Amino acid sequence: MPKAKATSKTQENESIENIGADLSYNEAHTALQLALSALQATDLDVEAMTGLYRQARAYLNRCEAVLAHVEQEVMLWQEGDNAVVPFKELT
Repeated sequence: MPKAKATSKTQENESIENIGADLSYNEAHTALQLALSALQATDLDVEAMTGLYRQARAYLNRCEAVLAHVEQEVMLWQEGDNAVVPFKELT
């Protein structure tokens, strides 16, 4: 029986990690702020707090991924050249 719970938790973690994968930076940042605000509520039970933390972490990861992508794009830009060197797309 514990194996089934572990598998269920693994699937839940994977779905939470993918929760913000298709969001823009602004959408992920707003969702992160909302999750953090909800985490500050004093009436949360531990299970809800854990789920909100995982969601917040997924939104934070998305924000960081978008920023890293933009940073890479900016670094590839050459001053005085209108062309942008191709870069690897986010997956």
